[in-house]
Amino acid sequence: MKAIKFKSLSSGSCGNCYFIGIFSDTRCECGILIDAGISPRRLKKELAADGLGYDDFGGILITHDHYDHIRALGSYCKHLHKPVWTTGALGRALCSHRITGEQLPSCRRTLGQGWNDIVPGRIRARYFQVPHDAAQTVGYAIILDGYRFVIMTDIGAMTKEALDLSRQAETVVIESNYDLGMLRAGPYPKELQDRICSGHGHLSNDECAAAIREFAHPGLRNVFLCHLSEHNNTPALAHDCSRAVLDPSVRLVPLPRQSASPLFNLEISGQ
Repeated sequence: MKAIKFKSLSSGSCGNCYFIGIFSDTRCECGILIDAGISPRRLKKELAADGLGYDDFGGILITHDHYDHIRALGSYCKHLHKPVWTTGALGRALCSHRITGEQLPSCRRTLGQGWNDIVPGRIRARYFQVPHDAAQTVGYAIILDGYRFVIMTDIGAMTKEALDLSRQAETVVIESNYDLGMLRAGPYPKELQDRICSGHGHLSNDECAAAIREFAHPGLRNVFLCHLSEHNNTPALAHDCSRAVLDPSVRLVPLPRQSASPLFNLEISGQ
């Protein structure tokens, strides 16, 4: 049996890293990582918990250059020697970054406009720009043997392109960072609160739910809520806000912040 499987290794300001792959029964045929916010040691441990290893991903997609998404990218380049895919602008920023500048050039690959072969013949990806206060921030639409997947981890506001690609996806990973009431009553200074709400910061639970309402379609099977704030949100608040706008048949899961999720089976098809 063929399956598409997804695992969050960490999701939040403490670090971000995600795995998605194509499986035959329990064996991973090929996969990729999105972001590199956890150490190689932890990456190895979390993959091994599901019988996976470094050989099970053939490349790394990077969403932007904030520390919680690239913390270990230099180590990945130095020790794992995997292709690292970025836009031209983001790649240039990373090549001059103190964390990644020395190690990245030998692994760097540049994404073109439209669809790019990440694992030839099996996994393709295209980027779409999203508003966030980094050098450049992107989400990804990914096709794995025909299965459509979208991920957008830090996004200050939804865009038409993000909505259009999500309307074609069977699984969407979308930020649900904060509850506005908790943020305004919480410990953050007003300047930081305003930055989060600025339209170039993060997506609130209400904004996430509004986006889901717009892109939900009959073929949607899974929605995963990512990058939840430790201080300004709870998994229950994020879940309940989005659950209210989703068909009950769609699986909805808030991803854990500091620990790995299960390895989710997104779809099985064929014999």
